[in-house]
Amino acid sequence: MTVPAPPTPSEPSSTESIPRPAGSTKNNHAVENEVDLAEPTIPAGATPLETETGLASWYGPPYHNRKGSNGEVYNMHAMTAAHRTLPLGSIVRVTNLKTGHAALVRITDRGPFIPGRILDLSLAAAHRLDVYLPGTAEVKVEVMEAPAPLETGGKWAVQIGGFTHERGARKVADHLTHRYQTAKVLCFSSPAGDWWVRVRVLEDDRHRAQQLTAETVTPEGAVFLVRLD
Repeated sequence: MTVPAPPTPSEPSSTESIPRPAGSTKNNHAVENEVDLAEPTIPAGATPLETETGLASWYGPPYHNRKGSNGEVYNMHAMTAAHRTLPLGSIVRVTNLKTGHAALVRITDRGPFIPGRILDLSLAAAHRLDVYLPGTAEVKVEVMEAPAPLETGGKWAVQIGGFTHERGARKVADHLTHRYQTAKVLCFSSPAGDWWVRVRVLEDDRHRAQQLTAETVTPEGAVFLVRLD
C-alpha cells in the first residue's frame, strides 16, 4: 500500500480547473466527475520515454479521500497510480503481461513501499488491468509523458518503513538525526496504522539520497529512494 506523503513545503498542491458546460449545477458536477475519473490521454503517435517491468499491486481504502503526494485528494475510482521515482503528473501506459490488457494512468502518489513492487494502481486501474482479484500482477510500465526530466534534477529523499510500532520508527529516526545532522528526519503514521520515517537530505539532492539509501540498514522496515516532486 502507498503511504501518502506528509506535508512539506516542497510538495505542491494541485487544483485542476475543469471547464463546465452550460446547464444545471447537478449536470455540471456530473461532467466534472466524469472528467476527473476518465483515463488520461496522450497525443497520437507518442512513443515511450522509458520502460520498466515488474510487479504491480493496488491500493484503495483506507487511503481513499486522503491527500496524496501531489497535493490532490486520492480518489480510488480515478485512473491513477503511485510510483516511487517518476515525476508526479507523469502519464504511463501499464500493460498486464499475462492478460495483455493495457491502460493509461497518471502518477499522483508515492509508493509502493513494499520490496519487489514497482507500481501501486488505483482501484479503478486495478479493475481495468486485471490486478484487482489476484492483488498483484507482472506489468510493463511505459512512461509516455513526463512534466520533468527523468534522469536529472528533482527533489529526493529516503523513506523507511513500515514499522509495526511507533517506538521502532522513533528509534531509527533519532539515530539518523544524530548521524546525518544536516538531514531533516520526519516520523509519521500511515492510514494503515504502521509507522514511517522520511529523511530529507541536504538540498534534496539525488546523489546524497542514493548514498544514504545504500548505507542504511534497519532490523525492521525497508529502505526506499523516493522522489518528492
